[in-house]
Amino acid sequence: MTAINELRNIAIIAHVDHGKTTLVDGMLKQSGIFRENQVVQERVMDSNELEKERGITILAKNTSVRYQGYKINIVDTPGHSDFGGEVERVLKMVDGVLLLVDASEGPMPQTRFVLRKALELNLVPVVVVNKIDRPDSRINEVLDEIYELFFELGASDEQLDFPVVYAVARAGIATLDPDVPGTDLKPLFETIIKSFPAPQGDPEGPLQMLVNNTEYDNYIGRIAVGRIYQGSIAAGMNVLVSDHQGNLKSHRIGRVYVFEGLERVEVPRASCGEIVVVSGLEDIKIGETITDKDNPAPLPPITVDEPTLEMTFMVNDSPFAGQEGEHVTSRKLKARLYKEMERNVSLRVQDTDSPDAWKVAGRGELHLSILIETMRREGYELQVSKPEVIYKRGDNGELLEPMEMLLVDIPEDKMGPVMEMLGNRKGEMLNMGPNGPGQLRLEFKVPARGLIGFRSQLLSETRGLAIMNHTFLGYEPFKGEIKRRYQGVLIAFESGEATFYGLNSVQDRGTLFVTPGTKVYEGMVVGEHVREQDIEVNICKKKQLTNHRASTAEATVKLEEPRVMSLEEALEYLNDDELLEVTPRSLRIRKKYLDKNERARAKKYAAQASVV
Repeated sequence: MTAINELRNIAIIAHVDHGKTTLVDGMLKQSGIFRENQVVQERVMDSNELEKERGITILAKNTSVRYQGYKINIVDTPGHSDFGGEVERVLKMVDGVLLLVDASEGPMPQTRFVLRKALELNLVPVVVVNKIDRPDSRINEVLDEIYELFFELGASDEQLDFPVVYAVARAGIATLDPDVPGTDLKPLFETIIKSFPAPQGDPEGPLQMLVNNTEYDNYIGRIAVGRIYQGSIAAGMNVLVSDHQGNLKSHRIGRVYVFEGLERVEVPRASCGEIVVVSGLEDIKIGETITDKDNPAPLPPITVDEPTLEMTFMVNDSPFAGQEGEHVTSRKLKARLYKEMERNVSLRVQDTDSPDAWKVAGRGELHLSILIETMRREGYELQVSKPEVIYKRGDNGELLEPMEMLLVDIPEDKMGPVMEMLGNRKGEMLNMGPNGPGQLRLEFKVPARGLIGFRSQLLSETRGLAIMNHTFLGYEPFKGEIKRRYQGVLIAFESGEATFYGLNSVQDRGTLFVTPGTKVYEGMVVGEHVREQDIEVNICKKKQLTNHRASTAEATVKLEEPRVMSLEEALEYLNDDELLEVTPRSLRIRKKYLDKNERARAKKYAAQASVV
């Protein structure tokens, strides 16, 4: 058992893609946890399938390294603003943070968010300026920007006196002087030992352990991950669990584990300051306290910022329902959503008037789309509505909406179109400046609903050269109506199989979403119209065969490439009267009302209601 003064509990926080997971890779390798001939993949901490595919961290994860007799517990956190809840819940486990900042990009929106949370908890910061080998690095300017950010966020004098380490995480080197090249990560390890405090607490006092995460293990069942703030915990120990309302319930601890490198190692007992994993608590939830049965002392529960975006999740009732998925019933869908809410602290799930629909709220489009993608890979079929922001009422009854701070890096010649696009979305420019040769960085304050569908439009306008990042700012008075989509859609006239002839006859009406041979149903969206109106098209019709047609009559006819949307693009594309059907193998946009007459009736009632 490691002595409390030989422990260091730290989190690595940064904006997305600034090198957190790569730095953890280097620390693990240089601490000697791998064999010399062991093959180790890059970004070893990104173990989730979606994390590997997208190259981002979605879930916060624990590991540890040993250095000169000290044990350093490390939490690798997500960098994307939509997963800010993951960052907030794990910061309660640590005493300090390594703030990583890209030596070229400088502090970004998520840097501000995670640093603000760390400073509010009075955590000790150490700044790591990463990627100093980039040709466009601007180390001194970035360091000035970091100091400005600390000032803006109200850092104390002690927090402002942070040490700085300069690193190239990919190469596994660090230095305390950017003019003196490093050879390994030794300067970083020594800064961590010297600058971060050992955990505080009384090892002999009554037990206090805050649960920061829960997981499920196929062999030992539900497990809880958290930090021991006081006392110690042992296998077979009788404890009390305090829930969010302060109610106490008796439990018995099963097994106790600590983190050693990438492994969980079983121990008979763990003491104050350690980050541990315990089993035997089947109904434990994030934010609850495991405490002494004789002297219960619950800790304040974990609270995170409220979600800002919501969607309706529904049972799939399309004509193709049940053909591709394993889990299609409302009972299974409801159970899966409520199970997700137990471990995903920024997610909210609410029942609706319908037994087949639920309101699901999260931090952003990516947050919700990762949930949808995970569920479809697990074999679920479902339908989801257009994402909507969550409004609030002010003290005087005025309508408030969530606002985001948006940073876009664009080519100089695209400034006019991008500013026009954001102006239409009620964006307000805060700052503008150069960002390298021929590049501009624009900073806007924009309503969260104005960013729905903006990413795909921005990438299309800038030919994929733009980079955008945003983070939640707060609530402000409603900014007025924003038009979502300027084009109508092509709607399948009948159920059947799309034919070459049918698609060719309608491709001059707009952009197609399907190819010949695709099975479609009445009311399914099969393309985008060039005009604002929706129109029904018959893409299943076949050419009449005659004796007078030459065999080469269609040899020169070509169909345009169809537009294939990712899950995020499809969610952004949805209109008020549309749904996205999600199955393990397909994504289909459809109208809420599949029948033409029902759509006309619904449109008429909606028009009458708006007049009233």
